[in-house]
Amino acid sequence: MIEQLSWKVGGQQGEGIDSTGEIFSTALNRLGYHLYGYRHFSSRIKGGHSNTKIRISTRPIRAVSDDLDVLVAFDQETIDLNAHELHSDGVIIADTKFKPSLPEGITARLFSIPFTTIAKDIGLAQMKNMVAVGASSALLGLPTESFQEVIEEKFLQKGQAVVDKNMEAIKKGADHVMQEAGGPIEALRLQSSDGKKRLYMIGNDAIALGAIAAGARLMAAYPITPSSEIMEYLIKQLSEFGGTVVQTEDEIAAISMVIGANYGGVRALTASAGPGLSLMTEAIGLSGMTETPAVIVDTQRGGPSTGLPTKQEQSDINAMMYSTHGEIPKIVIAPSTAEECFYDTIQAFNLADQYQCPVIILSDLALSLGKQTVEPLDYDRIQIDRGKLITDSANLQELENSELYKRYEDIDDGISPRILPGVKNGLYHVTGVEHDETGRPSENAANRKKMVEKRLRKLERGIPFKDPVYVDERHEEADLLIVGINSTRGVIQEAMGRLEVDGIKVNHLHLRQLLPFPIDAVQPYAEKAKRVITVENNATGQLANLLKLQLGMKDKISHAGKYDGNPFLPAEVYNQCKELLVHGHV
Repeated sequence: MIEQLSWKVGGQQGEGIDSTGEIFSTALNRLGYHLYGYRHFSSRIKGGHSNTKIRISTRPIRAVSDDLDVLVAFDQETIDLNAHELHSDGVIIADTKFKPSLPEGITARLFSIPFTTIAKDIGLAQMKNMVAVGASSALLGLPTESFQEVIEEKFLQKGQAVVDKNMEAIKKGADHVMQEAGGPIEALRLQSSDGKKRLYMIGNDAIALGAIAAGARLMAAYPITPSSEIMEYLIKQLSEFGGTVVQTEDEIAAISMVIGANYGGVRALTASAGPGLSLMTEAIGLSGMTETPAVIVDTQRGGPSTGLPTKQEQSDINAMMYSTHGEIPKIVIAPSTAEECFYDTIQAFNLADQYQCPVIILSDLALSLGKQTVEPLDYDRIQIDRGKLITDSANLQELENSELYKRYEDIDDGISPRILPGVKNGLYHVTGVEHDETGRPSENAANRKKMVEKRLRKLERGIPFKDPVYVDERHEEADLLIVGINSTRGVIQEAMGRLEVDGIKVNHLHLRQLLPFPIDAVQPYAEKAKRVITVENNATGQLANLLKLQLGMKDKISHAGKYDGNPFLPAEVYNQCKELLVHGHV
C-alpha cells in the first residue's frame, strides 16, 4: 500500500471536470487524507481542454506531484496532452465512447469504460462524471459509500431520486472497472488515513473567511479571474453578519467605494487581478494621501494586458510595491498557504487601521484557486486592532469659530488619531491634494515637506506583522538559499529534499512581507549562503531584483523562472537549481 498518489481528470471545459474533481477529492478529505489540487482551465465558458490534478496523501503536502498515477479521460485530447505524466505502471480510465488509444511510447494500463452509456442507462448522460468517480474509487480500493454524504450535500435539494441515481452511477462505475481489472490495483491502494476532520479550501475562500473574521462588512468589487471566488463567497455569507457586497461598474469605482467606507469607519475590501489593480492605482494613492485604510487583494495571473486570465504567474511584484505616482506608505504582504490566507487577511485589516494606509494582500492563481487541506482554524488567535480610531468626543477640545480638528497632526510616529465622521468637535477637511494638519489644501513648501515626512514616518520603525518570513533553516552555512513567495512554497520544500540527496546543503526562505521589506529577517541567511536562488513565476526575476536592491550581493543572487502559465513542479525547481549551481544559468 502507498502513502500518496496523484489523480487527474480531464476533458472539454463545460463537461463537469471541476465537479468530478470536487466530489472525488471532497470525499477523500472527509476520510482524513491530505490533499492538494490544481485546476487547469481555459478563459472561456465552454470548450477547450480542462483538467484538475489532485494529490492525495496520508501526510501533509503543499504541491502537486511531477508525475501521475491515475488519469481519467473524457476525450482523446486528455490522453494525448497528459499521458506523458503517467508512471510506466500508471492507469488511464477512459470513456469507451471516443475509442481511447495510447500515444506512442506510453505503457500505462488503459481501461475503456462506457461512462456515457452507463449514465444514459441510468437516466442522464451528464452522470458519466459519477461513473468515472466510481471507477476511480474502485481501483484505489475505496468504498463507494464514502461518497454518499458528499452526493447528498450536492444534490439533495434536487430530490432524493437525483441522489440515488448519482450513487447508482458511482456504484456501476465501480462494478464495471472491477470486472475489467479483476479487483483493486494493489499498486494504487492507499494506506488508511488518520480519519481526522480537516478543512478543504481554496485560498480565495480563506481570504474571504478571514475578511469576515476581521470584521469587514463591505466588499466592493468587479468580477475578474482569479479573484471572483472571494466576491462569490462573501455574497453568500456577509449578509449574515450585517454586511453587504456591491458589484461595481469597474475597479475604479470599487476601490473608491472601499476608501469611502473605511473613511466612515467600516472595514471594507476589494479584490481583483493585475488588470483591475492597474485601474486602481490612482485611488490607492488617494488612500495614502488621505491616510484612509484600505485592504486590496491582488490575485496574480498571466499578464500584461488581458494576458492569460486563467493561468499562473507572479509578475505583479513590482507593480504592487512601486505603482502609484508620488510617495506614500504602503504595506504588501504575501501569504503562501490557504491557512496563511485566513490569518494574514485579519492582520491586513489591523495593519490598515493601525497605519492608516493601503494594505495589499498579494496572492497568485495557484494559491487563490488551488484547493488544499487546512488544519482546523484557531479562532482564539483572532485579535482586532483599530489603531488610533476615535469614536466619541470625550477627549476632544471644543472647536472655535471656523477652526478644524487637526486630523493630520504632525506627531512623532506619523500616525495621527483618526476620527469617525459626525463625532462632535472632530470636523476636518478631506482632499486628495496636499494639505495642512486640518486637511485644508496647501502648496506651501515647508508644509509640503512636513506632511510628506509625516506620512513616510509611519513605516520607518517596521510593522508588527507576525512571521514576515517563513524560515526552513537546515544548515548553519548553506550551499544554497532558495527564496520564494506565494504558492511556490510546497514545490521548493520538495526540491530541497532532492538537492539534499545530491549532497547540496539547502535552506529556504519564503517572503510573506514584501513592503516594508524585512531586511533584518532576510539578510543573515543570505549572507551565510554561498548562492541565493529565487524561484518565481516570471521572466525578469522580480523577486531576485528586489533582493539585490535591498541586500546587494548581486553576484550571488540569481533566479529560476517559469512563465508559460503553469505552476512549478518539484522536478523543475530541482533541475533549475542544479543548473544554476553548476553552470550559473539555466
